[in-house]
Amino acid sequence: MGFFSKTLDKLKTALKKTADVLTTDVRTLFVPGRQIDDEFLEEMLATFIRSDMGVLNAEKIVGEVRSRWKLGKIKNAEQAQEVVKGEMIKGWGEADSRELHFLPSSTTVIMVCGVNGAGKTTSIAKLAWLLKNEMKKTVMVCASDTFRAAAVDQLSIWAQRIGVEIVKHKTGADPAAVAYDACEAAKARNIDVLIVDTAGRLHTQEHLMRELGKIRDVISKRIPGAPHETLLVLDATAGQNAVRQAQEFTKVAAVSGIILAKLDGTARGGVVLSIRDQLKIPVKFVGLGETPQDVETFDPQRFVSALFDRIDA
Repeated sequence: MGFFSKTLDKLKTALKKTADVLTTDVRTLFVPGRQIDDEFLEEMLATFIRSDMGVLNAEKIVGEVRSRWKLGKIKNAEQAQEVVKGEMIKGWGEADSRELHFLPSSTTVIMVCGVNGAGKTTSIAKLAWLLKNEMKKTVMVCASDTFRAAAVDQLSIWAQRIGVEIVKHKTGADPAAVAYDACEAAKARNIDVLIVDTAGRLHTQEHLMRELGKIRDVISKRIPGAPHETLLVLDATAGQNAVRQAQEFTKVAAVSGIILAKLDGTARGGVVLSIRDQLKIPVKFVGLGETPQDVETFDPQRFVSALFDRIDA
């Protein structure tokens, strides 16, 4: 309970901007005693769209509130809020779909991809920290983002700070060759988890997408079944643009989960709901700050609690 109670506090803080969008209107929308009417429903819809949960999803939730109101099942804002919470919690699938799946007796390979600026390198550091310190795994990182200047150096610094091994070549080296060496090293040293960084490629750059495929091919030949997880890092501040990026990545990579980075820096935390409804890919982790410890395993109940609970400035 200690770890999760602390992370719930962090999640509430991270979602403060999104919660502020909601709680700013709680005083007028979900204030005790306010009766539901058409004006109330219109305000609710506008509020949800501002949180970037997507127009269709916002309309669906408000439609459910409207339907229950018309049937006489609910009458006031407090009852409407409970309906909203219930609708937000629905549809996430089984909890085990949000968990990382590890091989019992050999190296588990996690490939991480995402566009430049999404927070990929920091997210890898957070994931490595969580695996090592909370899940007690031995971890190695592979610096296959060799195209971007300083990417190898940045990952090296993080690896040193966290205390995990790293396999790297010089900037500009063949990314697939780095992945090959990392797989061999991980097997030889009986590493539990190998995290493979990949170039921060724009989803419109076809040649870089092909490079992603080459890395996958090399990994799968060196370690059977690898990569066992392919995590896509999305920038929460990008809102609906992040959803569109993910749609393009899933065309060329079997993405098994989302790391939603920079959730602490946005008023658009509702994008989590857009990801659920439009992508059908589980959000496995959320980034809550700048340090490796600022990471939370995603849980819908905690998310909705953080989103609606009042957070003082």
